[in-house]
Amino acid sequence: MNVLYTARATANGGRDGRATSADGHPDLLLKPPPEMGGPSDQPEATNPEELFALGFGACFLSALSLVARGQKISAKAFRIDSAVSIGEQDGAFGLAVELHGTLPGVEDDKATELMRTAHTVCPYSKATQGNIEVRLFVGDAPV
Repeated sequence: MNVLYTARATANGGRDGRATSADGHPDLLLKPPPEMGGPSDQPEATNPEELFALGFGACFLSALSLVARGQKISAKAFRIDSAVSIGEQDGAFGLAVELHGTLPGVEDDKATELMRTAHTVCPYSKATQGNIEVRLFVGDAPV
């Protein structure tokens, strides 16, 4: 791989600590979500699943926009809503992802095609392929 950029960060305290990028921005308070025993009174805290959902959603939208532009389709109004779930799986913890695409002005068949193609282009999609379940949707309709 020809490396273009490397992000660096430090985590202390695991799910109940801090995560900070090498340049200090962001510097995030980490707490487990209330569903996993964390506090409900610290809305400023985040967790690894939220961070993964943010990163995957942003990366996938960039891949989707690239694919759309290649087909002369404007992606300016496109949106990805991402959900990352954590749960018990085979005696350990596992993750699952849902990516819901909103592609205004694009017919459903074309939107499905764009979402599937973006899934072959997105680095997060490639990294998770065969490792965790990633489900794609156009709106609420499965792709």
